[in-house]
Amino acid sequence: MGTEAGAQLALLDGFAVAYRGTPGSLPLRAQRVLAFLAFQDRPVLRVYVAGRLWPDVTESRAAGSLRSALWCLGRLEFCVVVATPRTLQLAPNVAVDAREASAWAKRILHGSAGFDEADLDGARYPGELLPDWYDDWVVLEREQLRELRLHALETLGDRLMSHGRYGEAVEAALTVLRLEPLRDSAHRLLIRIHLAEGNHAEALRQYNGYRRRLLETLSLEPSHEMDELVRDVTAG
Repeated sequence: MGTEAGAQLALLDGFAVAYRGTPGSLPLRAQRVLAFLAFQDRPVLRVYVAGRLWPDVTESRAAGSLRSALWCLGRLEFCVVVATPRTLQLAPNVAVDAREASAWAKRILHGSAGFDEADLDGARYPGELLPDWYDDWVVLEREQLRELRLHALETLGDRLMSHGRYGEAVEAALTVLRLEPLRDSAHRLLIRIHLAEGNHAEALRQYNGYRRRLLETLSLEPSHEMDELVRDVTAG
């Protein structure tokens, strides 16, 4: 497969692989192998990869499909897979946007109370993981990355608010709500930001809009924590 490295593998908002700006063309079976390896943090057995990607066929047919996919990957002009007779692994210098998004989220969640300016760029990682793929392993990885990113964005929004950077805090909260419009914790964060900035009318408008949507969509009331946030405003 060559000795070059430094390819870019995009899995957010769809699949794409490129090297130095030049895209590589791969059939779906090869895309699936490459995407699967992107989520393995160590070499994995070939038989394991074949079984996960082609679970509904015989072992020999799955092995054949894997060999065909690896042949396609080997025709690329840049290295993306390290293969041995028994194992497979993503080439070490392949940059994967989903890995970068996950690392950003973990850095926010496990970091100190502050943040680096570079962390603000991570909040703009676009899209869902492979949105048109429905393999069981993709659905699981998609939901895990989604939840990780949502929690990280809320944490970042809270830290920005505590530093008086209200506009960026609002942006972080709204990014969560674009991904999950009825997420109670994100609405609470947005209301807290408005209250911290002294925008009580805006906080009340946000509360009323969320309450109305929640009733219309799920026939539910906002959480007790949400009501407590606006109690003083509504009492006034």
